Amino acid sequence: MRPMFKPLSLYIGLRYTRAKRRNHFISFISLTSMLGIILGVSAMIIVLSVMNGFEKEMRERILDMISHLNITNYEGKIQESPDILKQATRHPRVLAAASYIQAEGMLIRGTNVNGAVIRGIIPEQEAGVSRVGDRMEEGVLSDLKPGKYNIVLGYDLANTLGATVGDKITMVTPSVNVTPAGILPRLKRFTVSGIFNIGMYQYDSAMGLIHLKDAQKLFRMPKMISGVQLKVDDLFDAPEIAQELRLGGMEGYWVRDWSSYHANWFRAVKIEKRMIFLLLLLIVAVAAFNIVSTLVMMVTDKESDIAILRTLGASPTTIMRIFMVQGSVIGVVGTILGGIFGVLIALNIAQIVSIVETALGFKVIDPAVYYISDLPSDLHWGDVWGICFAALSISLLATIYPARRASRTQPAEALRYE
Repeated sequence: MRPMFKPLSLYIGLRYTRAKRRNHFISFISLTSMLGIILGVSAMIIVLSVMNGFEKEMRERILDMISHLNITNYEGKIQESPDILKQATRHPRVLAAASYIQAEGMLIRGTNVNGAVIRGIIPEQEAGVSRVGDRMEEGVLSDLKPGKYNIVLGYDLANTLGATVGDKITMVTPSVNVTPAGILPRLKRFTVSGIFNIGMYQYDSAMGLIHLKDAQKLFRMPKMISGVQLKVDDLFDAPEIAQELRLGGMEGYWVRDWSSYHANWFRAVKIEKRMIFLLLLLIVAVAAFNIVSTLVMMVTDKESDIAILRTLGASPTTIMRIFMVQGSVIGVVGTILGGIFGVLIALNIAQIVSIVETALGFKVIDPAVYYISDLPSDLHWGDVWGICFAALSISLLATIYPARRASRTQPAEALRYE
């Protein structure tokens, strides 16, 4: 007898997988099961990568306007002092700090009126904590100089007001002037010196930037600021660094990280990713049911072979392992191929979408709606391993029932009519 260097269950299980079957219907169901697993694994990797890409794109756009950390108090007014900047930047993971003032006002140009959030900044400091200077459509952030009363508008806000660089606009603040003629609104003329385009309507439609010194005069906050913005070395560690700052001498301040400004949005994205993962996992589950069907029919087809193996001394555990190996091959091959296809498509989805758009003559992503022209993709290897592990687990679990059924085959009953 030829020696076998493989375990008996593995050897026979692989032999059954490679063998030419009399029943081609079983082969068809096996192929369908494998294709289902390939499709499910690929779809999960691609969809989660695209969702990660959109989340990354939105996160970058948010961080173009806001900083990683924000220090203020519950009144929104802090005494302007170099000490608070020094105290904040004393933390080894804080890279830059910038003072700011934030208030609300109404902007008027001709008959166009629009409310806006007005932020007073120091351009030199702002460059260290946000990327709004890199998002300028017209003008430069450094044109904001104290006493010049220049303003930089968001792209949509400028369109609403019908303002371009060089135009004059009037700002109305919530504070008022008390004069002999009565109470009058506080007005100030500004010159539009630039327009920025972050790509988020929330900021582009309602944000105006002026110099910090001008904001202090306009909003009557002499030697006061609303807070301090900080940039840290790793934005994902911002909540942890915020906690360290609170315990490190800033107990009297309100320290917020960037994610808290859009906590509901990030929470919604996380929930959507989980739900989509579970929904797409159903594709793999359906394929696993096909594996059960394949193995049940295979057990029925191989009852005489099982009986002969049992009479030769094979244990029920060995028989069970034979059919588990056969079913696992479908799951392993399907998962590997699905993982490979999914990763390749996720890494090249922008080029694939571009080819489809060219061939069909329409835009999958309309930049007028989404502010991006390419389908974003951000492949996380942790997601890939998690998806592959889930698919393999479902595939292996699907083999248990048919394999147990095969192990309980009675040789006498199976060989009675042979």
